[in-house]
Amino acid sequence: MSNPGLNTVIMAAGKGTRMKSALPKVLHKLAGRSLVQHVLDAAAPLNAVRTVTITGHGADRVEQALTCSGSHFARQMPQLGTGHAVQKAVPQLDMTAAVTLVLNGDVPLIRTDTAAALVQACGGQQLALLTVTLDDATGYGRIVRNRQGQIQGIVEHKDATPEQREIREIYTGILAAPTAALARWVMALDNRNAQGEYYLTDIVAMAVAEGLPVVSAQPSSETEVLGVNSPLQLADLERRWQRQQAETLLESGVRLADPARFDLRGTLRCGQDVEIDVGCIFEGEVELGDNVRIGAHCVVRHAQIAAGAVIQPFTHIDGEGGRVVVGPGAQVGPYARLRPGATLGADVHIGNFVEVKNSSLAAGAKANHLAYLGDATVGERVNFGAGSITANYDGANKHRTVIEPDAHIGSNCVLVAPVIIGAGATIGGGSTIAKPAPAGQLTVARARQMSLAGWQRPLKQPKG
Repeated sequence: MSNPGLNTVIMAAGKGTRMKSALPKVLHKLAGRSLVQHVLDAAAPLNAVRTVTITGHGADRVEQALTCSGSHFARQMPQLGTGHAVQKAVPQLDMTAAVTLVLNGDVPLIRTDTAAALVQACGGQQLALLTVTLDDATGYGRIVRNRQGQIQGIVEHKDATPEQREIREIYTGILAAPTAALARWVMALDNRNAQGEYYLTDIVAMAVAEGLPVVSAQPSSETEVLGVNSPLQLADLERRWQRQQAETLLESGVRLADPARFDLRGTLRCGQDVEIDVGCIFEGEVELGDNVRIGAHCVVRHAQIAAGAVIQPFTHIDGEGGRVVVGPGAQVGPYARLRPGATLGADVHIGNFVEVKNSSLAAGAKANHLAYLGDATVGERVNFGAGSITANYDGANKHRTVIEPDAHIGSNCVLVAPVIIGAGATIGGGSTIAKPAPAGQLTVARARQMSLAGWQRPLKQPKG
C-alpha cells in the first residue's frame, strides 16, 4: 500500500564528466545494480505515493533502464543546478502529500531506515537535512549553525569563506521537506552565486526566514552518503559495500576464506556450516544449504544448491533465465558449467569441462569429464562417458534426449536427438546414435575397423 503522505524525488540528471564514460553516471553499476537502482530500491519500502526521477544527460537511456521501476520522469534540460532540478519535478508531485523526500541517484548506499528517519524528522512541519561530519569536507556544502547550534543555512564549497571551509559538518544532498513549502521555495530561487546555478541548498535560509524549524538527522556511517563522481570513488564504494555483505555473512556463521576476496551482486541465503573460498562471485538469487562448500573462483548466478553439495574451484553456474538446482550431496567441477535449466539430483557428479543446459540428471548420475548434456532427461545412476554429447539442435529446433536409468554411455558418443536410450542399455564408445537403443542391450554404431598391410605414410618431397 502506498504512503499518501510522501513523495520521493530522485536526482539523476548529471553528466558525470569525471567518470570519463559515455554511460550516464547513474547507470554505472555497483554490486551488479545501477547506482540509481540502488537508490530506488532503498526508497521502495517507504511506499511513496509518487516517485519522480529527474533525468537530463542521457535521459533516454536512464528512463529506458528504469521503465519497470514505477517512477515518473521529469527532464532537466539544460542542467542549471539542484534547485532547478527540483523545479522540474514540482509539477509531477502529489501536492496533498505532507512530505517530499529528495535523494541523489549517485549516492547509492543510503539505507531505508535512514531515509525513513529523515521523513519522520520532517513530519510535514520541519525542514530536515541529512548531515554528516567528515574529516575532509572538501567539495561539500557546509552546515552553518548559530551559537545556539541551530541551522541557519548551507554554503556551497565554492562560495564558502576560508572560515566556513573549516566546518566539517556537511550537507549530504538528501533532505525531507513539507511539500507545499518546498514547491514555494524552489520557485523563488535565484542564481546569484559563483556557478550561476539554482542551488537547492538556498531553501534553508528561506525556511529560517519564515521561522520554519530546520533540523538534522545523521546516517549510521559516512558510507551511506558517499557519492560517486569518478571510477575511483565507485571502486571504493564497491569494496565498502562488499565488506558489509561479507561481515553480515560471517556474523551469521558462514566461513569466508577471505572477506576481501568476496563479491555479492544479488541476494545470498546460507544454511549452517557453509564454506566459501576466495574469489567467488554470487549474482541474482542464490541459496546454499547446510554444509555446502564453494571452491575458489566460482561464479554462481540464480541457483539453489542443496545441503552437502560441493562446488569445486572454477565452476560457473548460471541460472539466468532458468534457475539451476543442485541436489544434496552432488559434486560439481572443477571447471564445470551449469547453464539455465540444469537440475541435478542427489549425489550427481558433474566433472571437469562438463556443460549441462536445460537438462535433469536423476540421483547418482555421473558425467565426470569432457561432456555436453543439452535438453536431456537422464535417469538414476547413468554414467555418461568422456567426450560424449547430446546433439540437441538440428539447425532450427531443439530436441530432447532421454537416457533411462542405469544406462552406460561410452566415450566419444553422439546422441542425436530426439532419441531414447533404454534402461540399462550400453552404448559402445565412438558411436553415433540416431535411433532408439533397446533397454539392456549393447548398441554400437561405428565403422568396422580395418588394417591395411603394406600401407605407408606419405613422404615429404625434397625441395628444389
